Amino acid sequence: MERPTLHLWCAYPDDLLQEEAAQACLRLLDEEERARFEAFKFDEHRREYLATHALARTALSYHHSFPPSACRFKQNDYGKPSIDPECGLRFNLSNSLGLVVCLIANGAEVGVDVESRERSESIAEVGPTVFSPQELAQLEALREEERPERSLQLWTLKEAYIKARGMGLSLPLKEFSFLFGGSAGIRMEMDPGLSDKPERWRFCLLRHAEHCIALMTECAVTPELNVWEARPPSAAPRQLTLPQEPWFPQV
Repeated sequence: MERPTLHLWCAYPDDLLQEEAAQACLRLLDEEERARFEAFKFDEHRREYLATHALARTALSYHHSFPPSACRFKQNDYGKPSIDPECGLRFNLSNSLGLVVCLIANGAEVGVDVESRERSESIAEVGPTVFSPQELAQLEALREEERPERSLQLWTLKEAYIKARGMGLSLPLKEFSFLFGGSAGIRMEMDPGLSDKPERWRFCLLRHAEHCIALMTECAVTPELNVWEARPPSAAPRQLTLPQEPWFPQV
């Protein structure tokens, strides 16, 4: 079976502290996106939004024939964006103040989440409200200093999954689990009521620029991953070489 290829694109909102770079990105946005950009109260949130949407347009145009400014989008009932009209590409976005990412595949659903490592303590604090009983039991079994990192990994994996499903927080977070350990490394379990099966998905955890990134894709075999960096987000990319991390489940 041929391995599918995923493309993970990275950009950095602080690159838009340069006015010329910010204006180049702003020119890519449509009228509605510009209005949303202007509505943000704080400059750091404007840069985060602008970097995210400029990166999406730059990345998608790189894998298709349309120019970045010509790309049009629609959203499903839960807010997940897709290209309009349909062209075969699937993508998902995630953003933080320090790093924004876009994951792209051809014909397979994808989800991605990025979180700063600085958020690990705060995520650990809310763990009991979002993690399953099995996940919480594994957290309790860890040394106290290990729990924030595991909480960060769990949160990004769960976010990537609900985004890949395109249903967001309408999916109950406690009804599926990412369980660590044993020969499987990390395995996914889910309640039958979710109308899904773990074997439908492959997932991976990456570290980059002091962030944790979780990737989720709908495929039967381990995908190939290309990582790109656009600096600023409207620029031509260069390919990054990140440490090879395992995909789960391992087949």
